[in-house]
Amino acid sequence: MRVAVGVQYDGSGFQGWQAQRPGVRTVQTVLEQALARVADQPVRLVCAGRTDAGVHGVGQVAHFDTTAVRSARSWVLGGNAHLPLDVSLSWAQDVPDDFHARFSALARRYRYLILNQSYRSALWRGRAAWHYRLLDAERMHAAGQALVGEHDFSSFRAAECQARHPIREIRELAVRRRGDGVVLEVEANAFLHHMVRNIAGVLMAIGAGDRPVEWARAVLEQCDRTQAGVTAPAEGLYLLAVRYPERFGLPAMVGTVPEFGG
Repeated sequence: MRVAVGVQYDGSGFQGWQAQRPGVRTVQTVLEQALARVADQPVRLVCAGRTDAGVHGVGQVAHFDTTAVRSARSWVLGGNAHLPLDVSLSWAQDVPDDFHARFSALARRYRYLILNQSYRSALWRGRAAWHYRLLDAERMHAAGQALVGEHDFSSFRAAECQARHPIREIRELAVRRRGDGVVLEVEANAFLHHMVRNIAGVLMAIGAGDRPVEWARAVLEQCDRTQAGVTAPAEGLYLLAVRYPERFGLPAMVGTVPEFGG
């Protein structure tokens, strides 16, 4: 039997999603331990998108195979009973054997939050990136439209990225101001390692007036990571939702991501 689950987590206390050496706290590790107690057998999870240390999950999706027969309610309530407070299951559902959390996904959607005020905030610590210089969200949005479509995103991938090729399709990219914050939201068929954070770094340089609006297109066309500037901090990034074919009947995004007022 294959079971899919929806997962939420505060990434501040984790060294990313992926299980690592013993003693390293990761989202995958604590989830597998909790679900194994419910199943009374080992559980191995496969997720839609492996997030880095400090990155948060609102609509992460994972699957596992098991011979244990449990109701959806039992997986969720039992799993949550054994999970720490910074990670939780939001839903569980039996899925056909051809469902794959990663390879069946049609699109992933991320949100990046930038607190844009002159002083750092204790309350937003770990939940948003901080940029003390005034950012022009309209300039950032205009610059980001050059990245929409199918492109070679070599300029926006990490040096250690293990993807087989750098071609990705961004289907939507929007930047808006919300009070003392700037919100970047981007959806693509898939993402390269650090792709959203590198896009955010480029757009923040443009929003601060350090670079012209045309720089985003120039960086993209150079296909050279060394030309793209800094990688934005992890704490502002949220995996918002993963979209699958309707035939799997998975729930829409459950839960909300923090948002700026205004």
